[in-house]
Amino acid sequence: MASLNKVLLIGNVGTEPEMRFTPNGNPVTSFRIATNRLFTAPDGERRRETEWFTVVAWSKLAERCNQFLTKGQRVYVEGRLRTRTWEGQDGQKRLQVEVVADRVLFLDRRGLTSLPAETTEEEFEPEDILFEK
Repeated sequence: MASLNKVLLIGNVGTEPEMRFTPNGNPVTSFRIATNRLFTAPDGERRRETEWFTVVAWSKLAERCNQFLTKGQRVYVEGRLRTRTWEGQDGQKRLQVEVVADRVLFLDRRGLTSLPAETTEEEFEPEDILFEK
Protein backbone atom coordinates (compact mmCIF):
# COMPACT_ATOMS: atom_id res chain seq x y z
CA MET A 1 0.00 0.00 0.00
CA ALA A 2 1.25 3.48 -0.88
CA SER A 3 1.86 6.11 1.76
CA LEU A 4 1.50 9.86 1.70
CA ASN A 5 3.23 12.69 3.55
CA LYS A 6 1.58 15.92 2.36
CA VAL A 7 0.95 19.19 4.20
CA LEU A 8 -1.10 22.15 2.93
CA LEU A 9 -1.01 25.34 5.00
CA ILE A 10 -2.44 28.82 4.62
CA GLY A 11 -1.26 31.32 7.18
CA ASN A 12 0.75 34.43 7.91
CA VAL A 13 4.52 34.61 7.85
CA GLY A 14 5.55 35.13 11.47
CA THR A 15 9.28 35.72 11.08
CA GLU A 16 11.47 37.26 8.44
CA PRO A 17 12.92 34.46 6.28
CA GLU A 18 16.45 33.46 7.19
CA MET A 19 18.70 32.10 4.45
CA ARG A 20 21.89 30.15 5.05
CA PHE A 21 24.02 27.78 3.01
CA THR A 22 24.99 24.15 3.50
CA PRO A 23 28.73 23.34 3.48
CA ASN A 24 28.45 22.45 -0.23
CA GLY A 25 26.83 25.84 -1.01
CA ASN A 26 23.17 24.77 -1.32
CA PRO A 27 20.83 27.59 -0.12
CA VAL A 28 18.23 26.82 2.54
CA THR A 29 15.69 29.33 3.88
CA SER A 30 13.55 28.87 6.96
CA PHE A 31 10.64 30.91 8.28
CA ARG A 32 7.66 30.42 10.56
CA ILE A 33 4.01 30.70 9.67
CA ALA A 34 1.00 30.93 11.94
CA THR A 35 -2.38 29.40 11.19
CA ASN A 36 -5.55 30.25 13.11
CA ARG A 37 -8.59 28.16 13.91
CA LEU A 38 -11.75 29.82 15.17
CA PHE A 39 -14.12 27.70 17.23
CA THR A 40 -16.89 27.94 19.76
CA ALA A 41 -15.96 26.55 23.18
CA PRO A 42 -18.45 24.45 25.16
CA ASP A 43 -19.30 27.56 27.21
CA GLY A 44 -20.41 29.33 23.99
CA GLU A 45 -17.42 31.69 23.84
CA ARG A 46 -15.70 32.19 20.46
CA ARG A 47 -12.01 31.35 20.67
CA ARG A 48 -9.02 31.46 18.37
CA GLU A 49 -6.30 28.83 18.43
CA THR A 50 -2.98 29.65 16.75
CA GLU A 51 -0.62 26.94 15.55
CA TRP A 52 2.97 27.73 14.50
CA PHE A 53 4.92 25.84 11.83
CA THR A 54 8.56 26.03 10.81
CA VAL A 55 8.92 25.93 7.02
CA VAL A 56 12.15 25.03 5.24
CA ALA A 57 12.76 25.68 1.54
CA TRP A 58 15.76 24.51 -0.48
CA SER A 59 17.67 25.62 -3.60
CA LYS A 60 15.91 28.09 -5.94
CA LEU A 61 12.76 28.04 -3.83
CA ALA A 62 14.90 29.04 -0.83
CA GLU A 63 16.35 31.98 -2.76
CA ARG A 64 12.93 33.19 -3.86
CA CYS A 65 11.39 32.87 -0.41
CA ASN A 66 14.29 34.82 1.09
CA GLN A 67 13.95 37.53 -1.55
CA PHE A 68 10.17 38.00 -1.63
CA LEU A 69 8.60 36.83 1.66
CA THR A 70 8.08 39.30 4.48
CA LYS A 71 6.74 39.04 8.00
CA GLY A 72 2.95 39.37 8.11
CA GLN A 73 2.41 38.26 4.51
CA ARG A 74 -0.30 35.68 3.85
CA VAL A 75 1.04 32.55 2.13
CA TYR A 76 0.08 29.09 0.96
CA VAL A 77 2.71 26.42 1.62
CA GLU A 78 2.62 22.90 0.23
CA GLY A 79 5.16 20.31 1.28
CA ARG A 80 5.90 17.36 3.55
CA LEU A 81 6.53 16.89 7.26
CA ARG A 82 10.04 16.05 8.43
CA THR A 83 11.02 15.23 12.00
CA ARG A 84 14.57 15.92 13.16
CA THR A 85 16.12 14.82 16.43
CA TRP A 86 19.45 15.84 17.93
CA GLU A 87 21.18 16.19 21.26
CA GLY A 88 21.50 19.73 22.56
CA GLN A 89 24.60 21.23 24.17
CA ASP A 90 22.97 20.57 27.53
CA GLY A 91 22.75 16.84 26.74
CA GLN A 92 18.97 16.90 26.35
CA LYS A 93 17.39 15.21 23.35
CA ARG A 94 15.65 17.70 21.05
CA LEU A 95 12.87 17.12 18.53
CA GLN A 96 11.64 19.44 15.78
CA VAL A 97 8.87 18.88 13.27
CA GLU A 98 9.15 21.08 10.19
CA VAL A 99 7.49 21.46 6.81
CA VAL A 100 9.81 20.98 3.84
CA ALA A 101 8.23 23.21 1.19
CA ASP A 102 7.68 22.11 -2.40
CA ARG A 103 5.55 25.14 -3.29
CA VAL A 104 5.02 28.62 -1.84
CA LEU A 105 2.32 30.97 -3.13
CA PHE A 106 1.73 34.59 -2.05
CA LEU A 107 -1.94 35.15 -1.22
CA ASP A 108 -2.11 38.90 -0.71
CA ARG A 109 -0.76 41.95 -2.43
CA ARG A 110 1.02 43.28 0.65
CA GLY A 111 4.07 41.19 -0.19
CA LEU A 112 4.23 42.57 -3.71
CA THR A 113 5.30 45.95 -2.39
CA SER A 114 8.65 44.43 -1.43
CA LEU A 115 9.44 43.29 -4.98
CA PRO A 116 12.41 45.01 -6.62
CA ALA A 117 11.51 48.19 -8.51
CA GLU A 118 12.19 46.74 -11.95
CA THR A 119 9.56 44.02 -11.44
CA THR A 120 6.82 46.15 -9.85
CA GLU A 121 6.15 47.89 -13.16
CA GLU A 122 4.18 44.86 -14.37
CA GLU A 123 0.75 43.92 -13.07
CA PHE A 124 0.93 40.78 -10.92
CA GLU A 125 -1.84 38.42 -9.95
CA PRO A 126 -1.27 36.19 -6.89
CA GLU A 127 -1.23 33.07 -9.08
CA ASP A 128 1.64 34.60 -11.07
CA ILE A 129 3.91 34.27 -8.04
CA LEU A 130 3.99 30.53 -7.58
CA PHE A 131 7.34 29.13 -6.52
CA GLU A 132 8.08 25.45 -6.88
CA LYS A 133 11.21 23.38 -6.57
